[in-house]
Amino acid sequence: MSRNVVITGANRGLGLEFVCQYLEAGWKVFACSRSPETAQELLKLKQEAGEQLETIPLDVTNPAHITNLKYTLMGHDIDLLINNAGIYGERLPYGEVRADEWMKVLEVNTVAPLMVVQELSELLADKSKVILMSSKMGSVEDNSSGGSYIYRSSKAGLNAVGKSLAIDLAEHGISVVVCHPGWVQTDMGGSNASIDTKTSITGLREVIENLDLSRSGQFFNYDGAVIPW
Repeated sequence: MSRNVVITGANRGLGLEFVCQYLEAGWKVFACSRSPETAQELLKLKQEAGEQLETIPLDVTNPAHITNLKYTLMGHDIDLLINNAGIYGERLPYGEVRADEWMKVLEVNTVAPLMVVQELSELLADKSKVILMSSKMGSVEDNSSGGSYIYRSSKAGLNAVGKSLAIDLAEHGISVVVCHPGWVQTDMGGSNASIDTKTSITGLREVIENLDLSRSGQFFNYDGAVIPW
């Protein structure tokens, strides 16, 4: 019997590569994005994969969309939930940071992943896994350059969410980790980044495959190294 994975932010970059690799591995993939009807790469994959891939409209900041996602998934046990959707926001230096932009990024990067997990919790299978896609920029100890207040704080907050989730869901046999994909050649990472999406997701899939309750609640790099909080 195939396993089921739900991926948010699945229309491009890391999310799309997750979709490709899990399809290739034989999983049933539920690919979520704000406008799947205009996501050309996803539509192409859907034509090739048929019923193995389902695309679902999901704006992670829209409570009605999250509820609709739950009802769409009814009847399917979720073996793996990858909270990948995220934004960088405007790159505002000290002295120009605006509260409205900060709140927008926090809603997407920090609040929404928890809302998704809470809504889907009854569908999470025994020994299922929850992945929160974070960034090394959310590490307080690793911050040696300052700046990036909005993005850094949103990911540091997500890291705290992940740690608490790991503790709260342990009694249900659910493992939770926070992951850094590396500096990846995506729209966010830019063309000068050090690795491509295939390298990043191949590494992250190994981290996920090796995940169990004994490793839950940690912050992992794509190569399996533990990152300090």
